[in-house]
Amino acid sequence: MQLPDENIEYSYARLLAPLPEAWTPLAELQAKHLLSPERVEQMRPLMNAIRGKVASERELQNPPAKDLPLQAGFINLPQNTLDAYRRKGDASELGKVLRLAQRLRENTDRVVVLGIGGSYLGAKALFDALCHTFHNELPPKLRMGKPRVYFEGNNVDNDALTELLELLENTCVEPDLPEERWGVIVVSKSGGTLETAAAYRAVRAEMAKYYGPKSDWLRQLIIPVTGPKGKLRDLAHADGIADDDIPTIPDDVGGRYSVFTPVGLLPAATMGLDVRALLLGASAMTKRFLEEPFDRNPVLQLAAVNHLMTEELGKTGRVMAVWGKKLESIGFWYDQLLSESLGKNNRGATPITSVYTRDLHSRGQQHQEGTRDKLINNLVVRHPKHPPVLVGMADRNEDDLNQFSRKGYPDVLDAAFKGTNQAYADAARPTADIVLPGVTEHTVGQLLQMLMLATVVEGRLANINPYGQPGVEAYKKNMMALLKATPNLPKGEVADQMKGK
Repeated sequence: MQLPDENIEYSYARLLAPLPEAWTPLAELQAKHLLSPERVEQMRPLMNAIRGKVASERELQNPPAKDLPLQAGFINLPQNTLDAYRRKGDASELGKVLRLAQRLRENTDRVVVLGIGGSYLGAKALFDALCHTFHNELPPKLRMGKPRVYFEGNNVDNDALTELLELLENTCVEPDLPEERWGVIVVSKSGGTLETAAAYRAVRAEMAKYYGPKSDWLRQLIIPVTGPKGKLRDLAHADGIADDDIPTIPDDVGGRYSVFTPVGLLPAATMGLDVRALLLGASAMTKRFLEEPFDRNPVLQLAAVNHLMTEELGKTGRVMAVWGKKLESIGFWYDQLLSESLGKNNRGATPITSVYTRDLHSRGQQHQEGTRDKLINNLVVRHPKHPPVLVGMADRNEDDLNQFSRKGYPDVLDAAFKGTNQAYADAARPTADIVLPGVTEHTVGQLLQMLMLATVVEGRLANINPYGQPGVEAYKKNMMALLKATPNLPKGEVADQMKGK
């Protein structure tokens, strides 16, 4: 059962303008750049109405054309996935994910995850937040049988892909040894995304060279994650990979909302994460969204005040300030979620991920004294995972730190957090806090579902369809046309390039 102190919360008190006792320059700035409590209070009936609309979209079978695309399947997905696993066990989609993840863990020491956008950002966020910071550097014994994980297919960086293949070629030389075998998870709903498809072709060729073109390992250690039909599924079938070994992305879940489908769950399970706890956290957040009043509902709070700050106060820059570098990839995941969902019709906030305190020494100056077009949402963890690293006493005190000898890193971070937000408040720079009790599968599950739900609610508030990404299709269309128009290299030059000449 979820305990109250496991809940993540959204605290927006610093976004509210205090009632001034007298005119001061700060009071004038607060009135201009912060929200009045009355305005937030006025939002409550509208937020309840929008919640009802979003909740009803879960059940729509034939939505009107003006509401298309509608991909609200992610809302009920965590609980539905858990329910199906309880009923069907190994025959369920989660059962398939767990079986395939176990296969990769037992038979490989390295796994390459290929995907772009929503096909990898969620998995990368989970890897960075929940795995050891130096997971890939740990010896197998300390990794407890969990493979090293690499992410590719999210760009067309020739040198990065070449160097990954070089790493695999030089560290995996005997395919009969499990510790020198490697596998692939390739993620593409349609199979037609060029970046991922091209990377998969190169990686697939490298696997065929390593294991042998007819080796059964090619069918065992390549796991495609794709839609019910499409190019990637057809290619997998042609390579002899059975449907039972191909996890399916539901039609009613869009890419950036797919972290709790096999897109995120298969890599997470392969990393050894507790995917059921992830789903339980996400399901708990959905329940809070649907049932809790505004005062206890972080989804409605986040959507309402962020909407007001953007639409009424002109805070079009939305900074996710993560207080810990392990959370940076969660910020990058949210960048895509916000950009593709709300960046439409010449509207939508521009997301920026910053890591504090690191970026206080770069962007901090701009955030403190630059243009007043930003809202900062702090993502802060109340309790670190490990015991505190102490400053400690030293024989030499030229750095003058002996006075803090009994302080630990959490104390330093807390002082930086409070000092930074006080400085912002003293200049009427708006900040709010997303507070995690700790970083666990359960709290991260809550967080990701909260951000997805709040993004959809904010889209409905602004009359922007939060699903689909028509703007992304423009570059894809142009890229394909230019590739087709560019003459191919003569065969001799292609051969020379493939030999590295």
